[in-house]
Amino acid sequence: MEIDLPDVLAEVTAQFERYEKALVSNDVAVLDELFRNDSRTLRYGIGENLYGYGEIAAFRAGRPAAGLMRKIDRTVITTYGRDTAIASTLFYRDSTPGRVGRQMQTWIRFPEGWRIVAAHVSVIDEPKGA
Repeated sequence: MEIDLPDVLAEVTAQFERYEKALVSNDVAVLDELFRNDSRTLRYGIGENLYGYGEIAAFRAGRPAAGLMRKIDRTVITTYGRDTAIASTLFYRDSTPGRVGRQMQTWIRFPEGWRIVAAHVSVIDEPKGA
């Protein structure tokens, strides 16, 4: 298996950046597009466990649009072959000093394009010495 093929890495990076822009601007249509429309898609959030595309879309539709800005750091995107990737990043919000968010996404290439099939978001106290 080939890891981090340059063209595949560029494709996934572009989709990850598209996701990030949609997230902070609350572009629900793009966020919905980038999650796989499937009952097996899941997202474990900071305060919710969402099973299936329907629950994820409902969460996005009802989420407040305020306070979404964040700074990301230490983003790592790794591709495996031509059709699978993992994207991981840390994020910081001014509204939660001393805390760091962690986000991981599993991306799969489908005929309609790259889609997230699993995501996990959590927030912890900033580790000492970080």
